[in-house]
Amino acid sequence: MGNGLKTIRESRTAHHLRRHWLTVAFVGGFITDFLLLNQVDNLLDNLVLLFYVTLAMVSILLLYASTAGKLPEDSNPLLRTYAPVAMQYAFGGLLSGMLIFYGRSASLLDSWPFLLIIATIIYLNETVRDRSGRLVLTLSMFFVGLFSYVVLVVPVLLGQMGAWVFIASGLLALAVMYLFLGLLRLIIPNFLAMQMRVIVFSVGTIFVGFNFLYFLNIIPPIPLSIQEVGIYHSVVRFENGDYQLKYEEGEWWRFWKQSDTVFHPESGGNIYCFASIFAPTRLATEIYNRWEFYDESKKEWVTSARINYPIHGGRSDGYRGYTQIGNFKPGEWRCSVETARGQILGRERFSVDTGSPPAGLVTRVD
Repeated sequence: MGNGLKTIRESRTAHHLRRHWLTVAFVGGFITDFLLLNQVDNLLDNLVLLFYVTLAMVSILLLYASTAGKLPEDSNPLLRTYAPVAMQYAFGGLLSGMLIFYGRSASLLDSWPFLLIIATIIYLNETVRDRSGRLVLTLSMFFVGLFSYVVLVVPVLLGQMGAWVFIASGLLALAVMYLFLGLLRLIIPNFLAMQMRVIVFSVGTIFVGFNFLYFLNIIPPIPLSIQEVGIYHSVVRFENGDYQLKYEEGEWWRFWKQSDTVFHPESGGNIYCFASIFAPTRLATEIYNRWEFYDESKKEWVTSARINYPIHGGRSDGYRGYTQIGNFKPGEWRCSVETARGQILGRERFSVDTGSPPAGLVTRVD
């Protein structure tokens, strides 16, 4: 009796530790990314992400091969224990890598539905436990990570971005997923066949959902990322490439704010929107500044101007550019930095007060 209780306790402890190991492995992927990932066109960053994709595929295949008894008998217990750990580490790294790069690529306010999808996947990973549901979830998680990775890295390799590049990248991810399911079918043909309708539905929903979010401009404009955006009284570019920026001195406690929040215009002066945007080395594209004011009578934002300028990748601190307007009125304004399709990289909100001149201007060089 005593030995039986001891065995039960040991079994429960082992089960608890196994779940704990999976969580630790998942979080470990997040930690690795925060330590290693920096720029989307960096060779190390791309090798790390490719490693996660490869590790996820190999660990899934080994896990189900050991479960189906397709490998040498003495290796099965070891693989059933550690393949899920490797798989969770790969998922954690891949999904957190996507959160890092996609999160940098747009304002949180405008890209939260996409980030919510990633958060939901992470939650389901910790809650779904039954065998059939776990297979569908595992393959769904892998496809989310694979799709996000492919549509991130293909524009970097091509030096182009846009709707057709996104669609082609998605189809490439779908083709890789089809080949992977073919390999998995060789290992667990019967079990996979029983779940195939649910798997196809899940993968298809993810594919259609990503495209739907992209054409609604909810998916961030990867591989671009905003470094800085601010409002200024003056922007001057020197011959050496530096920029001189002038803004009003703010409250002492807002020491981190180095641009205008309340803009007091000078006579005949303009308002400048300056931004620094990171783009991969080979990529060149158009950036737009959308100037909007808040119409109190209509209770909505109204576009006053939409001005574009070209950017070229390769500068680690971001390509710098600006636009200006001279036709403005008092009230609430905002300047959005966006792509040609209207995907928002960043946005700066400010107010125009014509009741008094600027108190004092601060000069900084960027």
